[in-house]
Amino acid sequence: MKKYIPHILLALILLLNLNAEADEASGANSTPNMLVYIQPVEYTNPIKLWHYYRDYWFYQGPVVEHLAMPKLTQLYGAVSLCESNQSANTLVWLQPRMFYNPQVQVFYGKVTANVYTGVGKLVGTYVGESKQHGFLDIKPDYWIEKAYALAIDEMIGKMQADNTLQALINTPQANSANAAPCSMVTLLPTPKIRAMSF
Repeated sequence: MKKYIPHILLALILLLNLNAEADEASGANSTPNMLVYIQPVEYTNPIKLWHYYRDYWFYQGPVVEHLAMPKLTQLYGAVSLCESNQSANTLVWLQPRMFYNPQVQVFYGKVTANVYTGVGKLVGTYVGESKQHGFLDIKPDYWIEKAYALAIDEMIGKMQADNTLQALINTPQANSANAAPCSMVTLLPTPKIRAMSF
């Protein structure tokens, strides 16, 4: 029995190696229709919503990612988050904003999507805005999610209404060698420069 152990281990290692190569090959052939980019600062720097007696800090990136990815995947098929040098038919740069008015107890959500072709040309900017009545001191995560969900729904509705964008997403990518990598989204042109807006 002991003399068969090295042969069995060798066979297992070869099978695992073949499986890993097959996974890499299938991953290389499958390119998504859409890549979504959310700035890293949305994951590392929380924003503050204030009330008279209580403040609430939260990270916008995880909330928007959690809400936007399933909705975009349902509509456009293969959608994934930007990772280094991936490329796709379209690149979508999501920029979330949230404001809370303590006097009227309303959350104002805004999600802006700058959509680019795979080669970096700006297709359009789609803005979704929402107003959600809620309380900052009672389940703020629930109200924040609800406000962002309404804003994302409005943004996606505007994206679906644009025939140019729909044609671009449904057209297969001709040459991925000329495509702008996902890591260069922040260098692409934006319709309006925005610095530290709250």
